[in-house]
Formats: sequence, C-alpha cells, structure tokens
Amino acid sequence: MENNLKVLLDAYHAWMRCASLRASRARNKRFTYGDQWLDTFTDRDGDTLTDGQRMVLRGTQPLTNNLLRQLVRTVVGRYRSQVIDAASPADKRLSQTVERLQLDELDSRALEEFLISGCAVQRVERVTVLGKPQWQVDNVNVNQFFIDSVLDPRGRDCRLVGQLHDLTVAELLRRVAGGSRRRAQWVRRLYSEQVSQRIAQLATSIGADAMSGTAFWQAGGARCRAIEVWTLESREVLVCHNRRTASLTVVPLSQSREVKRMRQDPDVATRWDVECRWHCRWFSPMGDLLLHSEASQSPGQHPFVTKFYPLIDGEVHSFVEGAIDQQKQVNRLITMVNHIMEASAKGVLLFPETALPDGFTWRDVRRAWSNAGGLLPYDPRESDARPEQIVTNTGDAGAYEMIELQMRLLEQVSGVSGAMQGHSGLGGNSASLYELQSQNAVIALTDLFDTFTAFRTRRNQLLMAV
Repeated sequence: MENNLKVLLDAYHAWMRCASLRASRARNKRFTYGDQWLDTFTDRDGDTLTDGQRMVLRGTQPLTNNLLRQLVRTVVGRYRSQVIDAASPADKRLSQTVERLQLDELDSRALEEFLISGCAVQRVERVTVLGKPQWQVDNVNVNQFFIDSVLDPRGRDCRLVGQLHDLTVAELLRRVAGGSRRRAQWVRRLYSEQVSQRIAQLATSIGADAMSGTAFWQAGGARCRAIEVWTLESREVLVCHNRRTASLTVVPLSQSREVKRMRQDPDVATRWDVECRWHCRWFSPMGDLLLHSEASQSPGQHPFVTKFYPLIDGEVHSFVEGAIDQQKQVNRLITMVNHIMEASAKGVLLFPETALPDGFTWRDVRRAWSNAGGLLPYDPRESDARPEQIVTNTGDAGAYEMIELQMRLLEQVSGVSGAMQGHSGLGGNSASLYELQSQNAVIALTDLFDTFTAFRTRRNQLLMAV
C-alpha cells in the first residue's frame, strides 16, 4: 500500500514538473490559431496588462495578421506529400494496419501538435474487441500526459510515464474490472462517495498540493478521473538454462519454491541477475489502486511512443515558439499602419469654443466628428469662428518596410521560405531556379522531418512486434 502511494506521489510530481511545458504549449497554440494579444507585461505603475489592453489604452484597435497558421499548414502539407502519402509500408500486414487505424491522418495531426508544442505522443496497445486481439493507436493529449525528467532524445532514461483519463463509468469498468462484476461494483462505490473530500485527505497524507494540482485529481464534466502510471521496476531473478530442452527461463527470486526446484535440477544451469520490467497501475483520484499489472506486450515496454524536439537539457522549444517574436512584431506594425492611416484621413479638428451650439457638449462633438458623414452644426454667434479640419501627411514612418523585413525574418527563422509556401517567384527567374529554392527550403526542415519520421518508425516497430 505504501509503495503504491509513493508511485502515485511520484506521478503527481512528474505531472507538476511538466507544468512549464503545458504553459508553453498553451501560448504556442494561442498564437498558432490567431489569439495573439494576450501576452502580459507590467507597466510603470505596477499594473499587469495584456498587449491588447495596452493598444486599446493607446487608442488603437489591435489587429492580427496570422502568419504562423500558414507556416504550420505548409510544413504539414509538405510532409504529407513527400513522406506520409509517398511512403507505403513494404510489409503487407503493417500496410493493412495503417489503413485500418487511419494512421496517416493520426500522424498528420500528431505532426501539427509536434510543431506547436515540440511533443509527439501516441499510445500503442493491444486490445481485445469481441474476443479478437488487435492493435490500437491513439494520439495522446499533451495536457493529460506526464513523464519524469528525460535527457536522452531517444527516451531510454525514462523511468516513469503516464496519462490522465477522463472516462465514463462504463469505459472505466471495462478497463479495470477485469470481467469481475464484484470488482466493478466496488469501483462504482469508490466514485459515488465523497470524492472531493477524499481527494483533499489523500493530498494531505502524501504531501501534495490538491489546490495547485486540481487538473491532476479531478475530471471535467460528468466523467471519472483515472490515473494511469507506468514505472520501470527491478527485481532479482534466476536465469535458468535447461540443457535438455535448450530453453531459457527467468524465475523471480520471490518464487522460492520454483527457484529451489530449478537449482536442484541437474540439467538446469542457473545464474543470478537483475531484471527491469515495466509495471502498470491505475489509480482513482482518491488513491485507490484499481489495477496493477506487468507489461505484457512485446518487448515488455510501456505503451507510449514519445518524441520531444529539440530535447536539450530536458527542455523543449518548439518550431512555433521560435517564430512568435516576429509574429508579434508584424501585428504591432500592422496596427500602427492602420492607426496612421486613420489619423491621416481624419486629421484634427479645431473647434472654437464660441462656435459650440446650444445644447451640445464636447462629447457630442467628438461623437459626431468620429462618424463618417457625421453632421456637426456650429453657431458663429458674434464672430465668424467656425470648426476647421487640419490634415497633415505624416507618411508611414517606414512601417511598410519594417513589415516586409519582419516577414522575411519570419521565413528565415522558421525555415519555411516563400518558395516552399508556393509564392510566385520574382520575374525573370527560371523554373529550375525556383525549384532549387523550394528544395533548399525543404533542407532547412530536414532535421525536423527526420525526427518525426523516427517517431513513426518506432511506432511501427511496436505494431510489428509479436
């Protein structure tokens, strides 16, 4: 019992260590899909404002020209056309599996996630459907995934990995009841008791913060939260070689009777060793152990295939993250140009105080002046004073050149040039030169493409394992 709680606490700490990764992913996703004015800063008065609020306070309307979305679509489209759709598995069985599971579509969405967050995570497991075992592959949401600190880009130093599940009651029982109606009734009772109170008690007992880790303990909506944790555990074993049958058997030392029998058999040669094997545990958010098993699928590993890019000192910095600064600058410049054009078109109004009509306030004057075609009466009274509009040609202050510069920098930073996006080449350039520029653009993304291909290759190896 104590060891199980320790595993759950380790899983909680691993999930909390991934908080910065989830926060970075959320920011990158906002920028990719057009919500680009929510970055915050602190002004001179100590107030925290978003970039959009700062623009509004300056009297300008924030505008967005989303270039990141086009970059992501271009990379995904290029990869699908050159790698996914062009490569057909040579193995017939694998080809049938790819078609049945629609892996090309799954991989395209996984690549989009890979560009945004720098993480590609898929779950590969063997399930039984109507009594027939078959492989199942699913993309895993990074917000529901956790892993301990890894430094090896291949992930071979991973010792703990897991996933948060939000399941219906039927889905949960199918997972953990093991065909036992009695066990299913026990699980139903667990989730019908005072869940929130028990979660708080568990968090207190194991030293976790139930408030800061609410998303770890509680599911959204009317679903049941289950916590799946895989740990790599070691045990002492006796490696037994039967010379008579030419068979090799591994017996845990905890099975004392079997160990004794093997050692007494004159045809069996034995050797002590240490075996590492993945163990799976399913927990309720209240700390109850719902299921405990060893990895059964070959080659005895956890079901997650992961790839983080680039993984440097355990940190991940995605493709999108590197282009955000240029995207923000483009938005600022476009907003500034729009403000300049509005100010140049309308100019400033000189309105003598003596010309203010009876019943009009200065607010009324501002409202009428701000509307296109607005009617603004005035009363000259004893003088000929009347409103006068002053318009000056301020120019664009080099904003257009700056926008073009930032867009060129965006192409250089991302590696996705105009030729790769299908933009028209400059007049006078030959078709061969344009094709060469397009090929060079792909070279800039070769490392990213090859890394994701390695991820798919590892996944396919698991699918082909017997």
